[in-house]
Amino acid sequence: MANLFDPIQLGDLSLANRIVMAPLTRSRSQGLLPGPLAVEYYRQRASAGLIISEGTQISAEGQGYLDTPGIHTPEQIAAWKKVTDAVHAEGGKIAVQLWHVGRISHQVFQPDGGAPLSSTDRIANGRTFTSEGFVPVSAPRALSSAEIPQVVQQFVHAARCAMEAGFDAIEVHGANGYLLDQFMRDSINDRRDDYGGSIENRARLTVEVMSAIARAIGPGRSGIRLSPVTPVNDAGQDSDAQALFNHVAAQLAPLQLAFVHVIEGHTMGPRDVAPFDYQAMRANFQGPWMVNNGYTREMALQAVAEGRADLVAFGRDFISNPDLVRRLRLNAPLQPLDKATQYGGDARGYTDYPALA
Repeated sequence: MANLFDPIQLGDLSLANRIVMAPLTRSRSQGLLPGPLAVEYYRQRASAGLIISEGTQISAEGQGYLDTPGIHTPEQIAAWKKVTDAVHAEGGKIAVQLWHVGRISHQVFQPDGGAPLSSTDRIANGRTFTSEGFVPVSAPRALSSAEIPQVVQQFVHAARCAMEAGFDAIEVHGANGYLLDQFMRDSINDRRDDYGGSIENRARLTVEVMSAIARAIGPGRSGIRLSPVTPVNDAGQDSDAQALFNHVAAQLAPLQLAFVHVIEGHTMGPRDVAPFDYQAMRANFQGPWMVNNGYTREMALQAVAEGRADLVAFGRDFISNPDLVRRLRLNAPLQPLDKATQYGGDARGYTDYPALA
């Protein structure tokens, strides 16, 4: 039986264990650049088998929240290189999460104050974090068919920038009601072109993005995050989520990606928010399978031992426990998260959580 603490080969990456630090937005990248605090934050957590960075926008249009970093300019590449060097110096591995928020944005973040881009022109019932605090998102504009190839190329450009910045891999954010999810779900996508209507059409952009990235940087360094039933960011349930995500998994399988990372249930909420058979979805992919959402030590050990997952991603526990891998090995108590310092701010609640003595 596999063990949570066993090494694993993940595409081109040899990982020391199967514990993954999930992507965590912290809104501390002033000027859209990770700074010295970020270097220390990720360095502290390098004992994870794999770190997946906070959501990192692929373009100016991809931003949706205050002080989130990008990975599409030379300055951003140089700033992230300091992070990846620090993680590698500690023997760790790190992937960047490539992010386009779609309609979960505000005009203050968009070039020339334009409308956020999406699969639809319907506004989301959601909020975003700006310099004024949490405010309602802006009304989006539906991408034209002619504009979609440019979005694919933005993902590819960001993936290449990530390799230049020293990342070991990339994870495309296809979850949580952001751009790719906005195309996949028929609760959001109301298009009548080749990217709307049928399951095949709605999955098309996600498959095109992953195919293009795999060609550009290699499939063994490319992964994706999906969330079949989470309702966050006004992502209503698809009319047939099981058929949709079984199809997506089947279309991704021939690419031989490094991993698929699945959020089970409601992101940061109930795991049983809607019925879904994750193992049926997994049967269509057959590559490394990463699971996430509310896993305890016992749940993670059992999932790996029973073969229901190859890796387990932990989110909030990694915020308050930089040495989470050691704590899980020893079954040591975990420090609680200070929610007041989760977003924005300085070192407090970011790099000052102590490790075990």
